[in-house]
Amino acid sequence: MFTGAQISLYPMTDRFIDVITDALAALGPYRDRLRVETDDISTLLVGPPEVLFPAIRDLFVAAAATRTHVVLHATLSRGCPGEPDDPMCRSDAMDTSREPLALRQAAAQEALRDAPETGETAAAQLSLYVMGGGDHMAEIYGCIEFLRDSGVFDRAKNFCTRLGGDAGPVFAALAQAFCRFGPPEGHVTIDLTVSANSPSAA
Repeated sequence: MFTGAQISLYPMTDRFIDVITDALAALGPYRDRLRVETDDISTLLVGPPEVLFPAIRDLFVAAAATRTHVVLHATLSRGCPGEPDDPMCRSDAMDTSREPLALRQAAAQEALRDAPETGETAAAQLSLYVMGGGDHMAEIYGCIEFLRDSGVFDRAKNFCTRLGGDAGPVFAALAQAFCRFGPPEGHVTIDLTVSANSPSAA
């Protein structure tokens, strides 16, 4: 399977170059387990979800720690039929998606118990897209139900679900949404926007 993300960071400051480059430095501890490619639009991260989500979290936290308003946008994908399998992405994290929905929801909740606190607050909205055969809406509704009980649920919005809280549990919930919902061999994507330090936080 191929798992990865295209991420873009938008600092609302004239020091945006420093904020972006310093945040990218937070990927350093993960570079031996991720493929990282940066261009003028986004940074591609390819690797297993148990590395991918902590790396994105730490990049976001590094940017948020500057106390400027920062927004991270990411397109996350697993199982895209247009991408070749990559040994770097090999992981057991998606194997549980073969289990009944209720068991996956319970396992996702249990996984959140160990989520670390980062000290940085994140406001996030995500949309989960389950492609291929099967009852995709059952998977999406099952994910939303999990998020409602996750401790970081904020509210439902048109076309997306809003989360809020410490960045550690927020990104842990996102990882569970990505790994445990949708067919194990199917194509699943998440459209994600995360904000910190907004002067107009609602």
